Amino acid sequence: MSDLIPQLTQQFFNGLSLGAIYALIAIGYTMVYGIIGMINFAHGEIYMIGAYVGLVTLTAIGTGSGLPVPFIIAAMLLVAIVVTGIYGFSVERVAYRPVRGSPRLVALISAIGMSIFLQNWVALGQGARDMAVPSLVSGAVQFHMGSDFDVTVPYSRIMIILVTVVLMIGLTLFIKYSRMGRASRACSQDMHMANLLGIDTNRVISFTFVMGAILAAVGGVLIAITIGKLNPFIGFLAGIKAFTAAVLGGIGSIPGAMLGGVLLGLAETFAAAYISSQYKDIVAFSLLVLILLFRPTGLLGKPEVEKV
Repeated sequence: MSDLIPQLTQQFFNGLSLGAIYALIAIGYTMVYGIIGMINFAHGEIYMIGAYVGLVTLTAIGTGSGLPVPFIIAAMLLVAIVVTGIYGFSVERVAYRPVRGSPRLVALISAIGMSIFLQNWVALGQGARDMAVPSLVSGAVQFHMGSDFDVTVPYSRIMIILVTVVLMIGLTLFIKYSRMGRASRACSQDMHMANLLGIDTNRVISFTFVMGAILAAVGGVLIAITIGKLNPFIGFLAGIKAFTAAVLGGIGSIPGAMLGGVLLGLAETFAAAYISSQYKDIVAFSLLVLILLFRPTGLLGKPEVEKV
């Protein structure tokens, strides 16, 4: 019993870092849905590509280059952001813009096709096997809580949490105060009226895809550094989990995506620790079902009002 609180604290930090990654990816889903009412099922592959670009950048720099670790990580993030931003823009132009006026099923099939294409594109270029990512951030903070069990929080997980918090604050301020942020909010309210008022809606939609890709790329690089392993198929499951987090929090709500990601990460971690790692996905999706049974719009979602 004396070790219960420290063990709970340990799992809380583990779940919080995992939930932060889910939140970064989920925001891309919720931003796209909030503006054009479509689900970008190729978004998980953008996350995967960000992780690979980070690894390629790290290989080009070299772990033995003598450069400071913060500089290397910043370079990995910067290159991943640029490359995945281009991918995000391209996905919107190729897979979504031509079918924007078509039935939603057409856009869904287009997105799934783009997802499969990107998986195989990376598998052909980098190989389908698992690839190891060198550990850049070692060490951990230990907390002694008056028992035999010490809480250990690796610096890599602290980095994930801090970077995610900074990005969330920055995105919230950007959406609230910037010109493009105001245009995005106008498009999410009424796309046709925003277009009539002179807002370039195509530009706003492209910006939304690029912004979502950037956040997913950051998540991909951070998780690659922390876990130390990746392959071309990590994006599919991560994308499904992040989509679940977006629906859990309320699809279309950015704070909801953040909350849903954290809750999903905590649910998975506690399930793996206290039930079985084989049941963590069952617990996570069961949580989604329960929430949708009692609150179909998600925790922070708002009911859609049909415009007539």
